[in-house]
Amino acid sequence: MAAVPYKNSNLSKKGQVEEMFDHISHRYDLLNHLLSANIDKMWRNRAVKMLRAFQPQSVLDIATGTADFAIAAAKLNPEQIVGVDLSEGMLKVGRQKIEKKGLSNLIELQKADSEALPFGNHSFDSAIVGFGVRNFENLEKGLAEIYRVLRPGGVFIVLEFSLPRNKIFRHFYFFYFTKVLPWLGKLVSKDNRAYTYLPESVREFPDGENFVRILEKTGFEKCRWIPQTMGIATIYESQKPKI
Repeated sequence: MAAVPYKNSNLSKKGQVEEMFDHISHRYDLLNHLLSANIDKMWRNRAVKMLRAFQPQSVLDIATGTADFAIAAAKLNPEQIVGVDLSEGMLKVGRQKIEKKGLSNLIELQKADSEALPFGNHSFDSAIVGFGVRNFENLEKGLAEIYRVLRPGGVFIVLEFSLPRNKIFRHFYFFYFTKVLPWLGKLVSKDNRAYTYLPESVREFPDGENFVRILEKTGFEKCRWIPQTMGIATIYESQKPKI
């Protein structure tokens, strides 16, 4: 995982990520939509559309943040959506959004570690992660936990940043990501740590076919990946074997 420049160097990387998102939680949604020109909403809607084919009744949203993915999944009319995240600051914002939308009876948010989920085996028939797997301290451990709590035949959908394949576009992309985005992030949030960390974490994340191989190593099958918007994000779909 990419190094995070924190004042408290005694924290683990997981603790540093938690501290970082607690600190920017009040500006996180504004920055995300501003910096992505709201394209992130389109990506989530596409991921939810893919999930619709499986008609899930229970959805686990891991690294839920401010609950955007969980709220988008409410369109599927499941019986239950549970969102988990390390950052209490992000969860607080998420709960406020859920209450405003009248979804408190459907969506429950709780603080939990994605790599040590507080649920029994086979608890959910679907799991989603939006822009969160690259923050796992131990990627394979986190994926193994998701696999454990999914029911046989359950679907796992991941939406994550990735590297554009086109070399010319990648050049401009990295200029924006490494120069413009940290400056804007600091201007709006008064803290450039998260937006310095973001491009580093995207560069180090094993995207595309590399991530698919890790999913398969964990035990998932029927894995596929669909690049979004010139490859700056990717949706991954996989399933836990039925038996």
